[in-house]
Amino acid sequence: MSGSIFGKHFRVSTFGESHGRALGAIIDGCPAGIKITSDDIQIELNKRKPGTQNIYTARKEDDRVEILSGVFNGMTTGTPISLIIYNKDERSRDYDNIKNVYRPGHADYTYDQKYGFRDYRGGGRASGRETAARVAAGAIAKKILYAFNIDILCYTYSIGDICIDETKIDKSKVYENAVRMPDTQAAKLAKEYINSIRKEGDSVGGIVRCIIDHLPPGVGEPVFEKLEAVLSQAIMSIGATRAIEFGAGFDIANMRGSQANDNFRIDRHGNWEKGSNHAGGIGGGISDGSPISFRVAFKPTPSISLRQSTITNDMENTSIQIRGRHDPCIVPRAVPVVEAMTAIALVDLLFSHCLSRIDLMQKILL
Repeated sequence: MSGSIFGKHFRVSTFGESHGRALGAIIDGCPAGIKITSDDIQIELNKRKPGTQNIYTARKEDDRVEILSGVFNGMTTGTPISLIIYNKDERSRDYDNIKNVYRPGHADYTYDQKYGFRDYRGGGRASGRETAARVAAGAIAKKILYAFNIDILCYTYSIGDICIDETKIDKSKVYENAVRMPDTQAAKLAKEYINSIRKEGDSVGGIVRCIIDHLPPGVGEPVFEKLEAVLSQAIMSIGATRAIEFGAGFDIANMRGSQANDNFRIDRHGNWEKGSNHAGGIGGGISDGSPISFRVAFKPTPSISLRQSTITNDMENTSIQIRGRHDPCIVPRAVPVVEAMTAIALVDLLFSHCLSRIDLMQKILL
């Protein structure tokens, strides 16, 4: 399958299916000397795992990662790193009734049209479970970013029409509640809402927000590989994403230039700063040193227990009632995935940035 590799200098390839033997990732281009253990990667994978509450899928996977290569005595060696996560709790029989039927909102029909064949067990490669491999690879990318004091904060911004109050954000609360919201009151309402939707046999979507701090100015390539273009490719490659916006996003279309422009100034300490950040920390596709901010919209989980109209692979009308174990809302579990793909994209762009100026190269080579 083409299209399973991301990056130019820091290259990540994922493999495996939802109901296959395992999933995994291969990372090529990771520098030597990065401290990493399977426990470090496990911390990130545990953020993605479903919790014990009924707003999550009933499928319980340990998601224990094994490092097969590229790490020796807790340090990266500079050679390709291979990671594997074995599936333990797959129940393929749940999908026997849909092997000849296309599920609405899934990739069943399009995979059949592209390949003439599909793995119907849980969606195969198109399953959300594929993101476990991304999170594992992202753990290594985050280790590299930590070396440069670059920080990524992702959280659930809204679920359905329940939105956080941005004046009440507490970053420490993100992974202390089931819905990954940094606002305790909104988290309580969102959890209740997801439960009510689940009881109706339906699902709901939402928005994840990401803020990148301390990214130095100058990162991003002009024209086709702008910072927001590469980030968009990384984020929109996650299943169920439907829209992304940077800074003021779509609201900027209603502004005048005098409102939209981020004015520059020098503060009393002689430091450069902006009066606003409508551009989301990016100018001309290149980071300007201020926080990068974007929001990404996720659609409702397409696997619902309500009966839906569809067709068979023999092109006959039918209906379907989906069985199996599914999240009524994937947004909370998407938060660490957005974080991982952001980290992978940033590392690749940072490596590219090192090649953009001779003085930067001289600092490395001389």
